[in-house]
Amino acid sequence: MLESEKIDYKEKFGDNTLKALCALANTDGGTVVVGVSDEGEEKGIDLSNKKLEQITEKIIGKLGIHPEIEVLNVENTDRKILKIHVSKSNVPVSFEGKYYKRVGNTTREMKGEELREFFQKDMNWDSLINDYSIEEIDEETVKRFIRMAKELGRIKALDENTPLEEVLKSLKLMEGEKLTNAAIMLFGKDPQAHFINAVLRVVRIKGDNTIIGDRVIDGNLFTQFFNGEEAIKNFINVRYEIKELQREEIWDYPIPAIREALLNALIHRDYFKSNVQTQIKVFDDYIWFYNPGQLPQGITLKGLEGIHPSVPRNPLIVHVVYLFGLIEELGSGIRRMEESMKAAGLPLPKFEEKFNGFCVYLEKDIYTAERLKEMGLNERQIKAVLYVKENGEITMSNIKKMFTGASEKTLYRDLHELVDKKILKSVGEKKGRKYTLR
Repeated sequence: MLESEKIDYKEKFGDNTLKALCALANTDGGTVVVGVSDEGEEKGIDLSNKKLEQITEKIIGKLGIHPEIEVLNVENTDRKILKIHVSKSNVPVSFEGKYYKRVGNTTREMKGEELREFFQKDMNWDSLINDYSIEEIDEETVKRFIRMAKELGRIKALDENTPLEEVLKSLKLMEGEKLTNAAIMLFGKDPQAHFINAVLRVVRIKGDNTIIGDRVIDGNLFTQFFNGEEAIKNFINVRYEIKELQREEIWDYPIPAIREALLNALIHRDYFKSNVQTQIKVFDDYIWFYNPGQLPQGITLKGLEGIHPSVPRNPLIVHVVYLFGLIEELGSGIRRMEESMKAAGLPLPKFEEKFNGFCVYLEKDIYTAERLKEMGLNERQIKAVLYVKENGEITMSNIKKMFTGASEKTLYRDLHELVDKKILKSVGEKKGRKYTLR
């Protein structure tokens, strides 16, 4: 059997054996086989009962783990093979102050950012406590939360006269006399006094990458959410339609999708990453939402397409935001974002793991009659693009039926201009050529 993530061969017992056991315990567990070469040749070791006892004590003393040890005989010799099995440890394991992990069939030391993430992977930032003062909590925000949660029927035992400490303890935002990080981020008067980059930055960028608007929004998460939505609205367009004698606002992007993307960025970000801000960039034809921290372990981009479990990075924050009513159903934010974009006739949102974080893209519909006219297209070209938008493609045969009064040469020229302007692209050979949106 070859070496792998869970099997390591050592010709003799020594420090490299202890490093390998440390790595296996920090990864997924496995076995170190002592007395076998890297190529799998059984050489064996001299092993008395005293020596076996010393090896066992050394593993326990140096690593703090209790292995399962099996002794095998090497055929036709008095030498032994030692199989040392360790399970995955619930706590970090070190050897002489250093931490190791298993990568393929190698043992590697963890350093820097990798080591920090290793310690934090099973730790929730929002549940950590510190010496915060109860006076740092904004009571008006707490009362607003209670009013909303009671109106929705999501809390019953609390009311606006409930003592502040009792409210925080009932929400698990306070342990003993100490507040959690979640308490400060949700209800703090000035969370940035402790977490300087726990802010929201909203930037408007014009076509040539010129920044024409830039807002840094601080305060607690409720303040960041409501002010963040307002900032985005200030950077996008709205028009009005009269329907059944009532004026309806039609934004470039549906507001429910914006709210979901904004809320996800705020409540699911990795607050351990203290050197980067939550960011939103509003471009001419799309909005980019970015929060530090990739998807939780076990959740993939592909998995977001269907029903998936809610695995919150900040469970205390998510629970309070749910009680407030900003979350309707756990694990449904992506679906609601998609539904609102689809209902508005816009492309479905796109998701990407990039820059050690999670990105959401909401794209604007640039193929409206009004915008196409602004791009200098004639009436035939506008109708052709709208036809492709609705049907997915168009052929020369389709266009001839649509514009019986125009010559074939004119219609070809219309299509070629749309291709040159990078609005349409041609697919296939000349005889069966189709045109689709770029």
